[in-house]
Amino acid sequence: MDRGLLTNLVAAALALAGLLLPDPIAPWVLSAGLFALSGAITNSLAIHMLFEKVPGFYGSGVIALHFEEFKRGIREMVMQQFFNAENIDRFFDSSTMMHSGINKLLPSMIDEMNLDKAFDSLVDAIMQSSMGGMLGMIGGPKALAGLREPFNERMRTFMLEMVESDEFQRRFTEQLAAATHSDAVVARIEDLVERRLQELTPEQVRVIVQKMIREHLGWLVVWGGVIGALMGLVFAGLSVF
Repeated sequence: MDRGLLTNLVAAALALAGLLLPDPIAPWVLSAGLFALSGAITNSLAIHMLFEKVPGFYGSGVIALHFEEFKRGIREMVMQQFFNAENIDRFFDSSTMMHSGINKLLPSMIDEMNLDKAFDSLVDAIMQSSMGGMLGMIGGPKALAGLREPFNERMRTFMLEMVESDEFQRRFTEQLAAATHSDAVVARIEDLVERRLQELTPEQVRVIVQKMIREHLGWLVVWGGVIGALMGLVFAGLSVF
């Protein structure tokens, strides 16, 4: 079962139990349940609004709204770390430049890529949106830190699928065959990457990011419920004293 849904059900069960249990335990259980349910539902809604536009909620659908920034982040990452002049020169120096270079060198370069900047760019976009306030209540960027590795793994998979596609290899080989030096190659590849990214729609960007991180965002709901329950116990204790 989805951990977010399970957290909401457990919190609701605690709240219901608080209504049915006798004193003096009832107020404690009810308070913990209500606060846990509030925290879990709020975080569930926040996660939903990252990916989906909700009528009446300004700033919802933040991933789609900021898809241009996301595309720019991918472009800069690819051109600065993947197709920089040094890597292009390495490619030309290879004795298996065309066939073996595309099929072996490019995937190995993807494995060596530093994807932290792409993740940081995504986190910055989220924190600067209207969702930043909600995430700030549960730790801000630190709450998303656990998603860095899953994001990097999914991004590498996305890049590998792109460079291994027949269309990319065909067009890349054509560009290399027409080039005479690394600067020309960089310019041609930059144009190729730019045109491919321009084909991405907000919906495609949303799906890409959602596949990368949505499964792991369920922990935000879990911790929202846990922190809410603790706050409920504190509130119940203050009411007693």
